[in-house]
Amino acid sequence: MAGTARLNCPAGDLVEGGAGIRFDWPRAGGEGKGFVVRFDGQARAFVNRCPHLGVELDWQPGEFFEESGLYLVCSTHGAIFDPSTGLCVEGPCRGARLEAIAVEERDGVVQLVDDSPGRGTGSGPSQ
Repeated sequence: MAGTARLNCPAGDLVEGGAGIRFDWPRAGGEGKGFVVRFDGQARAFVNRCPHLGVELDWQPGEFFEESGLYLVCSTHGAIFDPSTGLCVEGPCRGARLEAIAVEERDGVVQLVDDSPGRGTGSGPSQ
């Protein structure tokens, strides 16, 4: 599923190494500027912006992984990112990171941490 909305999705919609879900992230410019994927069994969310050129990563809406499903890839220039940390491991922005967005899975739903009652803004993906 590769929709664009404020993140609050069924956890089952995220398949390991598969399509991600774009969501609105006003802090980075609004519509579709955040995305969440599943990697190592956990939901991982980032700002949809390459640290090298500032372009969106996905080559089609929601398609962030390269074909093996092990790395996130920038569709513009092929930079490769570790999906567990957002670290660029290959390409022109090697050593830079994607900006993480804190998410959590609770009761079968993936949601932004700062959307949860009584929770503050987080600085990284759920662990």
